[in-house]
Amino acid sequence: MKNKDLVILAGGKGTRIKEFLGNKPKPMVKFNNIHFLQYLVNSLSKFSFNKIYILTGYKHKIIFRNFHNKMFNLTRVKCLNEKKVMGTGGALLNLKKEKINDFILVNGDTIFDIDINNLINLCEKKSLGCIALTRSKKNTNNLKLNYLSLRNNLLSNQKKGKLMNGGVYFFKKKILNMLPKKKFSLENDFLHDLIDKKLLNGKIYNNFFLDIGTPKYFKISEKKLKSYFKRPAIFLDRDGVINHDFGYVHNKKDFKFKKGVIEGLKYISKKNYLIFLITNQAGIAKGFFREKDFFKLQNYISKKLLNYNVMINDVQYSPFHPKGRILRFRKNSSLRKPGNQMIKNILNKFIIDKKKSFMIGDKRSDKLCAEKSNIKFYYTKNDFSALIKKLFNNY
Repeated sequence: MKNKDLVILAGGKGTRIKEFLGNKPKPMVKFNNIHFLQYLVNSLSKFSFNKIYILTGYKHKIIFRNFHNKMFNLTRVKCLNEKKVMGTGGALLNLKKEKINDFILVNGDTIFDIDINNLINLCEKKSLGCIALTRSKKNTNNLKLNYLSLRNNLLSNQKKGKLMNGGVYFFKKKILNMLPKKKFSLENDFLHDLIDKKLLNGKIYNNFFLDIGTPKYFKISEKKLKSYFKRPAIFLDRDGVINHDFGYVHNKKDFKFKKGVIEGLKYISKKNYLIFLITNQAGIAKGFFREKDFFKLQNYISKKLLNYNVMINDVQYSPFHPKGRILRFRKNSSLRKPGNQMIKNILNKFIIDKKKSFMIGDKRSDKLCAEKSNIKFYYTKNDFSALIKKLFNNY
């Protein structure tokens, strides 16, 4: 996937569920001790976006405090606040000041867990974007941009249309130049007209869908989110496990997957396991390469794996070393293995079935990290795929 950005609309007051919000913005309500907005970021950041923008409004400081300028799966988040309420459409005007790429847009109170790459690839050259659709109205009372029909990949507005907007959109960035400079509804005003002009494609998905915007569905959200998102995970060291360790690997020309890694990761994905990379990167502290070199290489790795439908759910790294040459990274840190803060960070953001989870590494420090986290550990083998299949056969 070429550089794409993610935009999350998170400015609404949540009037219909005000009694449940506890003076918080709607996306910041916690379910299973995890912010709803975190669930949303978790489900989308695996697609390796260039940047994540969160468009805020009501109680924006709470969102800024938890997400602004932070990284999730090595993707930087930038929060933008609208000083004047401009509606779901007017909020997008803030993006015109940014160097934004073509982008995915989602609602901050809805999760529709679809294949984003598939949606992007469906957008035709003459179209301005593509909308994810669903037939079901069981999980939402959203009345915006419903009664749609789909023919030859093109959307149309129909009084008896049986499709509804799923709240996930792919837009080409030039659409921002078409936005009116006023308060307006993206769905009912702007997109409705683009559909009439045959400028938007669509695709029907039957994937997990949840809208927390009404009391009825808010009350069942905690159970639904846990049921769907609780999964076992594999925690992987990087250098020496998924790629050959030639010593402080930090650029594409030195990166080479080890035998069976692609096949093994595909096998793990089909088993519905989350995949996390847990990696010490002392070369940053020692001045052998820069932090941004690590980001660039890891972005290359993640996008390469996406070509095989393998998604990395999060990357945690430690740039620290007590004998580092770079002062700000010269220290002892619980992030650095054998410390297990990297795993703790993941456990705070995801619902993990630890009993079925395991970690693979090539050093004793990896083993100690896993043991501190009460996660099973295995040393890597020459053929990664053979090891993975053997481990799963034993479960």
